[in-house]
Amino acid sequence: MTSIEGAVALVTGGRRGLGRAYVEALLRHGAVKVYATARKPAPSEDPRVVAETLDVTYGESVRSLAERTGDVTIVVNNAGLLISGPPSKAAQVDVRAMFDTNVFGALRVAQAYAPILASNGGGALVNMHSVFSWASGAGAYGASKAALWSLTNSLRLELAGQNTHVLGVHAGFIDTEMVEAISAPKISPDLVAEKAMEALKADEDEVIVDRITEQAKAALCGPAAGLALQRLEP
Repeated sequence: MTSIEGAVALVTGGRRGLGRAYVEALLRHGAVKVYATARKPAPSEDPRVVAETLDVTYGESVRSLAERTGDVTIVVNNAGLLISGPPSKAAQVDVRAMFDTNVFGALRVAQAYAPILASNGGGALVNMHSVFSWASGAGAYGASKAALWSLTNSLRLELAGQNTHVLGVHAGFIDTEMVEAISAPKISPDLVAEKAMEALKADEDEVIVDRITEQAKAALCGPAAGLALQRLEP
């Protein structure tokens, strides 16, 4: 069982939105310190929150932070990038940017912190996925989240030997700045973070936060046409 009580955690993209909700949830469940990272971090009035600079798209930024935060026992890979548009017309620079953040960025963090987690008893790695890991309709963003899902499943098998719990979190539209221009039902970031904490403590491999995401995973067993987002009910 993963213990959050007394843990030292790190949250990528922890300054606002879902990242901030993760920081607050970790503290609520007993973490004694949380490194809240961002490209432009902001100080917190809570002494338990340590603001750190991190750009997950640069290996040196990740390595430098890992060298300074060797006490981490829980890592939350939350940093993400969404650039909307149909894949047949997407600019290659945008596609690369999303994969560099959503997939390679998460992998850089996992690679840097896996040995730290091992040395601290195993701990946990939490990767933030999406309904679009399974549902179609989000172009290259969905492709990047599908790749992250596959990566998470492989990391789970690999890191089990060092007693690291790997959790994948799937959710639909979350009420944050990232999707503020999208007119669709949205769920609270606090709900997502709380569900993730419950899953961590229960040693679950995967948590599906909302109904539309449950439907998307169930649709994997059927025809590909059933994966279209408009066929799913929020």
